[in-house]
This record gives sequence, structure tokens and C-alpha cells, in this order.
Amino acid sequence: MINRTGGERAADEMGGGADSNGTVGSRPTSRDVARLAGVSHTAVSFVFNGRAEGNLSPATQERIREAAAQLGYRPDPLARGLRRRRTAVIGLVTDEIASSPFAGRLLRGAMETAWDSDHLVVTVDSGGDPAKEDAAVAELLDRRVDGIIYAAMSLRRVRVPEGLHRTHSVLANCLPEDDSLPAVIPAERAGGRTAARLLLEAGHRRIALVGGQHDIASAERLRGFRDALRAEGVTVPKEWVVRSGGEITSGYEGAARLLDGADPHRRPTGIFCYNDRVAAGVLHAATRFGITVPGALSVVGYDDQEHMAAFLTPALTTIALPHRAMGEAAARLLLESIDTGRTPPATVRRLACPVVSRASVGPVPTR
Repeated sequence: MINRTGGERAADEMGGGADSNGTVGSRPTSRDVARLAGVSHTAVSFVFNGRAEGNLSPATQERIREAAAQLGYRPDPLARGLRRRRTAVIGLVTDEIASSPFAGRLLRGAMETAWDSDHLVVTVDSGGDPAKEDAAVAELLDRRVDGIIYAAMSLRRVRVPEGLHRTHSVLANCLPEDDSLPAVIPAERAGGRTAARLLLEAGHRRIALVGGQHDIASAERLRGFRDALRAEGVTVPKEWVVRSGGEITSGYEGAARLLDGADPHRRPTGIFCYNDRVAAGVLHAATRFGITVPGALSVVGYDDQEHMAAFLTPALTTIALPHRAMGEAAARLLLESIDTGRTPPATVRRLACPVVSRASVGPVPTR
């Protein structure tokens, strides 16, 4: 005989007995779970709708979950969403998924976080076309998505697509031009400080910066770099900040200006690079000029670019952009807004950029 709490008896009275019709060969239903667990259909609903506490004993909840696992049962998110006037779908609109080496990390973070909350993610790549972005948002709204993440593949201020304010919305890796929506971005200034400290802690005092463009990330990384050096009383000569661009050739050309023909006792012993592509160019230049890394020169990159940073010679020590964490944080913020029905404040959350230590940083040369 099964002992039941008052809540369980009430559930039985509300839900009635289990359906006696078999469903062999079809998708398992909540009634199949109820029959296997020896409880009412309503008791199963309590477990999968978050209402079990106070209504069902822990032992009964566990029995229901075991029965669901045995049958391979998953609650129907669409049906549950309709009951809650939701679709259990969120949209993700981005400017250039196809062309960015980092897009997959951000998307995986958002998708897996949404999936853990029984939401699916529908993605739309606008190719950076504002008209397509507006159309994508309108289409997602027509399909009654519960909310939208707008993501950019490089940190910048963006025009908020039309319609985004009509639903729960969060920005990832970008900032709204009108400061009207919450955003999740990398802590770029802190990342610049971290990169400089890696070199300072290895004993370097002759430190240069190579690469950079006219963008938010370049400005913030440089500010952080200067913060760390200033705190240690280290002065960087003006000509050692070489803003040469963001590609491999930019790194090579910038390093050549600093290293080619320079007195070994007067040239930089450490270089912080705007990104890993620039760092690849710096490593190439060092090889060309017979300067060993990290024996005579230490190099720090930025981004931890997949399929690149770990395969350079030497493998590159770098500051990782938190793309996956941004996707996760944006999805969590959006889901919380959906669940509570409250619009989060239009604040900026900055996520730490972690160090990935490899082989391109060593102690300052002694001679």
C-alpha cells in the first residue's frame, strides 16, 4: 500500500486515475509516467511544472522522475508554453555569425543555457544589414518568441533594431547607441591590465603595445595596459605604442618598427598585442630578426582565437574573450526577465577575460 500526503490525495482527486490506453510505439506521455509510477496524472504535472514541493513527498517525486527517465519522457515545452501564454522559444539576432571565428562559442553558451530552461533558440544572421535586422525582429515577434538576444561579433555601439523594445531583450558583445537595453560585454580594460601584469610579474619593464584599431576594444585595452604600467611606475615611450591594425601583417610591421636593427639593450623585452593575429605577426617578425621567444622577447596576445593561438610557435599566452560566458549570461538575464515579467535595468555587465597561459611569456632576459 502506498502512503500519500494530503496534497497527493488532492492531486489524485483532481487528476483521476491513469489512462488505461497503451501508447506502445508512440512518444511517452505524462499519463504513461503516472501509470508506471503508480500516481495520478496531476501528480506528474506537479513535478514537471515546479509545483511538487508541499504537494508531493520527496519519495513520490523521485519515483515519478525515475519513471520518466525509464520511459524517456520529456514534458512538451510547446504545450506548457501555451498554458503559460509563452512559446518556450527565444530569438537570437546577430550581425555576422558566418564570418566570425568566435560566433560558435557565444551561440553555444546561449543555446545550452536556454535548453537547460526548456527553451529553444532560433538564430538569424543579418549579415550586418539593418533592414534585415528589422525584418528578422519583426518575424520573430510575429512568431511570439518569449524574448530576443541581439549579439554583435565585435564589441561596438549598435543601432537597436526596430521592434526590439516590444519584447524582453538583451544585447551581447555590444552596447546600444541609446543606452536603452541591458548589455553583456567583455571587461576589456581589465583585460588590458591583466595582459600588462603578466609581463610585469615576469620582470619586464621595457614593454610595448602593437596593433589596435579605432574601436572600443582597442581603446579599453590600451587604457588597462597603461593603468597597470602606471601602477608600477613604468613609463612607455610614445613610439612603443604602435597602433598598426588588427591583422597578421599589422603585427609584423609593428614589430619590425620596434625590433629591426634595435640595440638589444634598448628594445622592448615584452610586447602586448591587440589580438592573436597581431601576435602571430610579431612572432613571425621576431623569428625573421633572430630574436627568440620567450628567451629574448615575451609576447602576449588577446582573444584566444580558436585553431590559432595554441598552434603558433611558441604556443601563445593570451587573454581570452569570454564569448561562451557572454552567451550564457545574456540568456540567463533574458530568461529571468521572461520568468518575472520585469524588464531588467539598462545596465552594462562586464565579464572577466581570463588568462590562457602557454609558452610565449618568460622571465626578463638577464643579459
